[in-house]
Amino acid sequence: MFTGIIRQVGTVEQLRSTATGKRLTVDLGPLSEGCKIGDSVTVAGACLTLAQMDGTKAQFDVEVETLSRTTLGSARAGAKVNLERGLLVGDRFDGHIVQGHVDALAEVRAVRRGGRCVVEFAASEELTAQMVPKGSVAVDGVSLTLVDVTDVGFAVALIPETLAATTLGGLHKGDKVNIEVDILGKYVRRCVQQLTDKDAGGLTVDKLKQAGFM
Repeated sequence: MFTGIIRQVGTVEQLRSTATGKRLTVDLGPLSEGCKIGDSVTVAGACLTLAQMDGTKAQFDVEVETLSRTTLGSARAGAKVNLERGLLVGDRFDGHIVQGHVDALAEVRAVRRGGRCVVEFAASEELTAQMVPKGSVAVDGVSLTLVDVTDVGFAVALIPETLAATTLGGLHKGDKVNIEVDILGKYVRRCVQQLTDKDAGGLTVDKLKQAGFM
């Protein structure tokens, strides 16, 4: 589990093809201290398992599914990526619950800079249906608060610290980003869908009682 609080921006060193996907090499910098084989690290928001370490350079095996659902499939040497190690029991919990399971890609529609930086994204209705204004979302692994949600997109506001400490400060119109919606929202949506399923009799008092709402 992660929090979406980025501890380091790393650099992609290499992405080479393997029999099951690709082997990704990332320079973790200071974040490499204490890392060991088998550790979980989010790279641009995608949870990967550390397969090999050589100094500060970490190697990860990226499966075809992850390559197809995230920006890692098109990563190039020299690219900057947000990094976060798995949360330790007893650590401070900032941000929100992030699993590192990317749901889909979104595209930057506009970047408005001024008194504050607001970034607008175009996204599918399937994705935005799981979001609420003032709720949480992870963009390239960064925990952010939603300021606006529509059927075709959403917007977030970026504070100076986020702009300086993550890759989001370099976003431009047309860029693709990895999106993970709040896991709590997923569970609530799933529960409501089951309660209101017409084939199962729709919403009833008995169903509300069984779900603990009454």
